[in-house]
Amino acid sequence: MSQLHEQKWEACLKVIKDIIPLQAFKTWFSPIVPVKLEGDVLTIQVPSHFFYEWLEEHYIGLLKKVIKKELGPNGRLEYSIIMERNTPNSTPYTVKIPTSGRTSLKNSPVSVPLMVGEDHIRNPFVIPGLKKIDVNSNLNPSYSFENFVEGDCNRLARSAGYAVANKPGGTAFNPLLIYGGVGLGKTHLVNAIGIEIKNKFPNKTVLYVSSEKFVHQFIDSIKNNTSNDFVHFYQMMDVLIIDDVQFFSGKEKTQDVFFHIFNHLHQNGKQIILTSDKAPVDIQGMEQRLLSRMKWGLSADLQAPELETRIAILEKKMYGNGIELSKEVVEYLAYSINTNVREIEGALNSLIAQASLNKKAITLDLAKQMIDKFVKNTAREVSIEYIQKVVCDYFDIEIEILKSKTRKREIVQARQIAMFFSKKMTKSSLANIGAHCGGKDHATVLHACRTVNNLSETDKQFKAYLTDLEKKLSIQ
Repeated sequence: MSQLHEQKWEACLKVIKDIIPLQAFKTWFSPIVPVKLEGDVLTIQVPSHFFYEWLEEHYIGLLKKVIKKELGPNGRLEYSIIMERNTPNSTPYTVKIPTSGRTSLKNSPVSVPLMVGEDHIRNPFVIPGLKKIDVNSNLNPSYSFENFVEGDCNRLARSAGYAVANKPGGTAFNPLLIYGGVGLGKTHLVNAIGIEIKNKFPNKTVLYVSSEKFVHQFIDSIKNNTSNDFVHFYQMMDVLIIDDVQFFSGKEKTQDVFFHIFNHLHQNGKQIILTSDKAPVDIQGMEQRLLSRMKWGLSADLQAPELETRIAILEKKMYGNGIELSKEVVEYLAYSINTNVREIEGALNSLIAQASLNKKAITLDLAKQMIDKFVKNTAREVSIEYIQKVVCDYFDIEIEILKSKTRKREIVQARQIAMFFSKKMTKSSLANIGAHCGGKDHATVLHACRTVNNLSETDKQFKAYLTDLEKKLSIQ
């Protein structure tokens, strides 16, 4: 009397036999022996590791369907592989993202002869004592290309990233080094590339790791005498993403081991993606041979986003969070925080929290109070561009016209008011203010300030304009 696990496997084989050619069935399915059925997990024994990889690569979709049909929706398959010393080594095939095809991490053909006694290479991402072979890509799913706002500040880096994602290891951009200041989206961009590669090539092994984690794993591998495993593990990646590589500065041994991993991957046409907060030229304490390799592919920088991009980023965040803010609040945020995307997002989050916790509507005043706490110096000092924008909105004229040579009375007046507030509210020099107002010289700015002062004492309507504008511009 055959047991339950044998019956279930027989039923699976019946279905499979109808679907695939007889020769393939004889080669890949006849040698499989069902071992046991525990709950929803059916364990099958396959003759070798290569056999398991072949099944995973070519028949995984079919196996999943058949197992679910026979064992129910939670049905799973486990393999038992006979190793040299007859130690059955079962590994679940279910892999969270990254999907199947991860399996070559267990025993790359290169490492088998070196360590015949070993079941598999030790994965430095796994704490010793736990048996787990799946390699988690460590990618953050929310950092996708869809959520990455393109602008002049990041166009080159984004396009290069996209090219790499479409053809990992097959472009001249290898390594791709993305550098730029804090909070400008380096980590987001490299995660987006990794996610895109996973979507297009599910079988490629993508690994994202911070340089700090890499260093710690390397130190552990020296302590535990497993540095060979460490190197082999990293050499088996198809796409290796290392974040903040400037932290390798001064760590000679780490640079040394990374140098060998880098060479191996590069020679085998694998993709390497790095980020750094400085251009390669400016990284101190890095070995020359490693630096020259970093400059080998493409180094693309991320700049601080310009105003339109900052507004687009805020709008995207608002859309993602399902909230709406008035145009002036969004513009005010974008004008006030102009160096760092992370700070812009932080300010927006604080604003949303403020509003929802205190049950207040998000007004311009609330935004001003909040930003004042958030960004000390920039918030206290308004930019000339912001003043010009407020003045132009107030009088309903285009900024281009304000900066043009026109001598129309109302335009001249608006231009003089903008100069007056720029002198009063910013630390900019008169020459700089003049340059922002269509290339006027410092004498023109002085004349404008005098004119505005005189008019405010004699013309009531004009005085009202100034008071209104001051309210709009002042930050309490």
